[in-house]
Amino acid sequence: MTLTYVGLGANLGAREETLRRAVALLGEAKGVDVLGVSSLRETEPVGVVDQPPFLNGAVQLETTLSPRELLDLLLEIERSLGRVRSERWGPRVVDLDLLVYGGEIVDEPGLRVPHPRLHERRFALEPLAELDPGLEIPGRASVSALLAELD
Repeated sequence: MTLTYVGLGANLGAREETLRRAVALLGEAKGVDVLGVSSLRETEPVGVVDQPPFLNGAVQLETTLSPRELLDLLLEIERSLGRVRSERWGPRVVDLDLLVYGGEIVDEPGLRVPHPRLHERRFALEPLAELDPGLEIPGRASVSALLAELD
């Protein structure tokens, strides 16, 4: 089992309900155990700023799935909840990002772990710090140190 963290986000529709459903679907998946879920927080959009605010959080998992298998599961859950990919950083019903996969650094087509912009994003770091303040982001620093750099 590998300790893994997934970012949660939504800014369209019934945001909290959709994110709770996404966590439930993760927990129902074979090879995935949900260990913890952060509180959800409302945040301003990044990139394309002319859109509704987001609800963001994170979930801590243990999984026997490989990083690619887990990414495929996240994408399938997004699709099942109505996500349609169109505009990059645009509005979305749900967004599930593989943030950290154990101590691994993965750089493959379509899959980079840790998430390549994690260290720049307070909306992703704060929920991780809530789940595990001592969490080390491979190739970077601890979550708490990365948050201190943003201050």
